[in-house]
Amino acid sequence: MKAMSVRQQGWWALAALTIAALLLLGLMISLAVSIGEIAIPVATTAEAVSNRLFGTNFEISRIHQGIVWDYRLSRALVAASAGASLSLCGAILQALLRNPLAEPYVLGISAGASTGAVCVMILGFGYGILGLSSGAFIGAVIAFLLVGFLATGAGGSGERIILCGVAGSQLFNALTSYIVTTSANAEQARGILFWLLGSLSGVRWPDVYLSVPIALAGFIICMAHVRALDAFAFGTDAAASLGIAVRRVQIVLFGMTAAMTASVVSMVGSIGFVGLVIPHAARFLVGPGHERLLPATALGGAIYMVGADIVSRVIIPQQILPIGVVTALFGAPAFAIILYRVRGNA
Repeated sequence: MKAMSVRQQGWWALAALTIAALLLLGLMISLAVSIGEIAIPVATTAEAVSNRLFGTNFEISRIHQGIVWDYRLSRALVAASAGASLSLCGAILQALLRNPLAEPYVLGISAGASTGAVCVMILGFGYGILGLSSGAFIGAVIAFLLVGFLATGAGGSGERIILCGVAGSQLFNALTSYIVTTSANAEQARGILFWLLGSLSGVRWPDVYLSVPIALAGFIICMAHVRALDAFAFGTDAAASLGIAVRRVQIVLFGMTAAMTASVVSMVGSIGFVGLVIPHAARFLVGPGHERLLPATALGGAIYMVGADIVSRVIIPQQILPIGVVTALFGAPAFAIILYRVRGNA
């Protein structure tokens, strides 16, 4: 009875934490829609959203209506879904590879996406049919397939997958640098640099319709494999002895992380530290069990990205920083603090 009571208390605490995180996410999205060069009251924001969703007739200026619905709300939702996706991918890769430094870009996906985007923007691949996002997605998939092929030939262990990912990243980064150096003019080089550092400036509702379902599907797939992820903490042999279909789970989860990362990078560029820091922070708060870790990671990543987007728009007046700069500036010290606390507890 006592053990059951303790477990129930743990679940109640988790439920309270989840509700608090959801409320905080809603608050952050509201602030992201309200804050900017043109400040819009939260009440006006709610009225603008109500006009579009429920057909109400609140009297709002067309400028405010357009800013809220066509620009800021879509941007906040893409930021939340991208943060959740990257954080989930980081937690999954850290479990599969049994490496605390694993994160979504360890498989060379970001570098491949960058090369694909550069090929479309500068070299004109796709003959005008492919957009920047499509080219980035194709490049990310090619990079993932190449790294997977190399890792399979090298034995497929976690350490070798990471080494193959590093090699693939270096290869595609070199290709990107070569193309930009030899073929881009100053304006193109500046645009590529801004995109490589991560940017939410170009996202609109079509990106929401893609990013949100991908994030939800990835979360559902992850939650369906929590038992397997817990078993991977003891190694693949131990997982197989517990009845886990190791190869099938690896293929499904690696493929899912590749698809989620590729979709995020193709829309917003390379955004570092989210998939590395947030899983460790969530693990510090709720423990290593993936049944609790994955929801905490997804919500934490969403909140972190929306907050970083707000900071990127207000930290310098009349200028928007690449969001990747903000996530790195705040993520690196946070990661150092987490490592220090973990070391102290150990």
